[in-house]
Amino acid sequence: MYRMEPEQNTNNAPVSGAPMTVEKNKLMAILSYISVLVIIPFLTAKDDAFVAFHIKQGLVLLVIAIAAWVVASMLWILWPIAQVVNFAALVLAIIGIVNAAQGKEKELPLVGSYAKYFKF
Repeated sequence: MYRMEPEQNTNNAPVSGAPMTVEKNKLMAILSYISVLVIIPFLTAKDDAFVAFHIKQGLVLLVIAIAAWVVASMLWILWPIAQVVNFAALVLAIIGIVNAAQGKEKELPLVGSYAKYFKF
């Protein structure tokens, strides 16, 4: 029988998957801002504080987009205003994605303060 030796760590880097975990958390935080894809990080990584912060903000943006869509579908006269609201939500989502990719927990302007109302 052959005896397998454990792999040697030649570059003094951690053998565990710590960098991979950080990258996974960043990906989950980024997914939080992509409309209904917020469900994926909510179901898989909501216990991580970094991801939960971004999930809450993503949920606020999703609620705003759905509310704008419902109002615009009921009152056609408000359709242009709803489009402006949706564009603003898109811009805020892009800002959130950039913050998540940089590993920052930064509140989004105008909507970040409402994220604290989501408890999970």
